[in-house]
Amino acid sequence: MVGSQVPVIDLGPWRSGGAPARARTAARVDEALRAAGFLLVTGHGVDPSLPARIRDAARTFFRLPAAAKEPYAVTVGDRGWLGPGAEANSYAEGEPSPPDLKESWSFAADEPTGDPAVDAEWFRPNLWPAEVPELRPLVTEYLGLMRALSDELLELLATALGLEQDHFTRHTSHPTWGFNLNWYPGAEIVGPPLPGQFRIGAHTDFGTVTVLDRQLGSGGLQIHTDADGWQDAPYDPAALTVNIGDLMARWTGDRWRAGRHRVLPPPGDAPAEELISLVYFYECDPHTRVESLPAPVGRAVHPPVDSHAYLRGKLDSITMTPSP
Repeated sequence: MVGSQVPVIDLGPWRSGGAPARARTAARVDEALRAAGFLLVTGHGVDPSLPARIRDAARTFFRLPAAAKEPYAVTVGDRGWLGPGAEANSYAEGEPSPPDLKESWSFAADEPTGDPAVDAEWFRPNLWPAEVPELRPLVTEYLGLMRALSDELLELLATALGLEQDHFTRHTSHPTWGFNLNWYPGAEIVGPPLPGQFRIGAHTDFGTVTVLDRQLGSGGLQIHTDADGWQDAPYDPAALTVNIGDLMARWTGDRWRAGRHRVLPPPGDAPAEELISLVYFYECDPHTRVESLPAPVGRAVHPPVDSHAYLRGKLDSITMTPSP
């Protein structure tokens, strides 16, 4: 079962244990990322009341009438509201599908680098909904925690590969990132799913690591592995779900697999189910040259890519024309 391939990794021994404990943690991470591309991480230090308060504030916004949300409408990769019909993640795999059954409020990196061209594309100011002023301090606090945790995870990943601990974080001095508050409303709002339509269609993420705070639901997250096909993702209320994206898979020469996943549509036995996920997508410094690690670490050699030309292509691929 997929749960056996997605271990719970306690960061406590990694942070404060001796060399043997750190080595055991790194070895378990390597094994899991080779099998499924996913981990459950505990001992992360995020107070569970913080994502709960973010959900409460986000729910207030998402339940506003469409006319109140429309002034904030943007397209994928920008900052603001992604309304119904804005996104279809299956296109990242080249598979056409109806749009994803969700709405999102999207944040992204906003601290300028001083390079006008880079800042204009990747470091623009974030947008905040005036109707929910309490959202800003909560999200700002959470983003600080996610940035620190993501760098810590990259150090753990480098160690798992037998590399210098800063092998990846030397490329995150001024990284890009994205943060989505994904709202998955019930069928009374989105209607019955069309054939092949999901809350989020099957895809892999695009960057280095993704950190997800999710809610358990019947129409929730599923993970795909070669051994088990599609299975419900394991859940631990104390854990954050972590997966690696396409850039990290390329970087490791396919030693690790990008975690393929989808989110099921509203379930027939609980059509009114409503879920909100907090999804932090971590990347790297703009225009990092991502080259596959050679054997014996790597398993395949991909042509080098410009990290952000690659990311832009992926973001463009899932962008749909929003429904009126």
